[in-house]
Amino acid sequence: MAHYESALSDLAQQLTGTDASLASSLSDILTAAMQELIEAELTARIGAEPGERSPTRLAQRNGHRPKLLSTPAGDVEVGIPKLRKGSFFPELLEPRRRIDKALWAVIMTAYITGTSTRKVDDLVKALGCDTGISKSTVSRICKLIDDDVTVLRTRRLDHQPFVYVWLDATYLHVREHGQVVSKAVVIATGLRADGHREVLGVDVGDSENETFWTEFLRDLKERGLAGVKLVISDAHAGLKAAIRKVLQGSGWQRCRVHAMRNLLAVARSQQRAVISALIRTIFAQPDRDAAIGQLRSVVDQLTRIAPNVAERLQAMEDDLLAYTGFPPSHWPKIWSNNPIERLNRELKRRTDVVQIFPNVESVIRLVGALLVEINDEMIAADRRYIAAGSVAALLDDKDRLPSLPAAPRT
Repeated sequence: MAHYESALSDLAQQLTGTDASLASSLSDILTAAMQELIEAELTARIGAEPGERSPTRLAQRNGHRPKLLSTPAGDVEVGIPKLRKGSFFPELLEPRRRIDKALWAVIMTAYITGTSTRKVDDLVKALGCDTGISKSTVSRICKLIDDDVTVLRTRRLDHQPFVYVWLDATYLHVREHGQVVSKAVVIATGLRADGHREVLGVDVGDSENETFWTEFLRDLKERGLAGVKLVISDAHAGLKAAIRKVLQGSGWQRCRVHAMRNLLAVARSQQRAVISALIRTIFAQPDRDAAIGQLRSVVDQLTRIAPNVAERLQAMEDDLLAYTGFPPSHWPKIWSNNPIERLNRELKRRTDVVQIFPNVESVIRLVGALLVEINDEMIAADRRYIAAGSVAALLDDKDRLPSLPAAPRT
């Protein structure tokens, strides 16, 4: 038993990491899932579901009594079922049994493997519950998570205009038709008129082709996305075509980080340090005219030493300097895809625990649940990502937010 508890505890630590906000956010999921396991054990014990008429019923339910438990996610309160005759106490919560971390691992395993039952069933049995856990119970537990993710993915987006939109994709391995394939997970975040960010959407597809990106962006539009002045992304051909098709009237900023990688890829290795230093001088200019002049000067210098790089840089001028049409205080936030790249790194840190997902639904479940928490943190952040006053200058009259009276001084 000690061996199982140690292994499950290690799994729990891997899944929760050191992110206190994630552990706190998942406490509600853990509470609901523990309650499901308790109710499933009682059903197996008395031979009937709640409200079910069955000649094999051995006892009748008679409410619940609360019990506070300490878990790695913090204190959670569950209801211990009472019976009209006799008593019941869940095997999973037997006194003095060190199962809190193990149970956490059980629920998280169900969480990351979708409706795959075998691993969850083995873990529950390792905890001493010989009846195991049914596929329907795992499905009910996962449904609680799916409901929150569905709200994030289908909610209306017309509560505020979104001036800036960042788009990016990351790739995960998924088992499909008996093979392990790579799937694109695309994510959109946006800057609201009040200066806070939100996660706008997430989806999974076979690749980043134009059709997939177009459907994704159209879904955002149909849910009310409006007021977009600038879209920031890499230069994927399918994505660029979809932006032109769906987000008409919006500018497009080519991510400077991706652009630098593309330019250095065609340069000789011994020249890359010099070329990188020259290109960075473009983004150190104080205004649009100076940035344009510096880019053209860098092109002239590179023509002599790296004509391939110079030609590509010259072709990027409009897309690479789109940010200069917006307030200078916004430039560090909108000239690259760094905000969403950081989000992707956090997702990869979490999803690397799984390595190969059993199906697309499990990808949506895990990535979506993490994005729900990230979205809440963005909205509730003490500091705005960009000052609301400077964003207001970019809004059309119809998009302006009503002004609020200043808070009284105390």
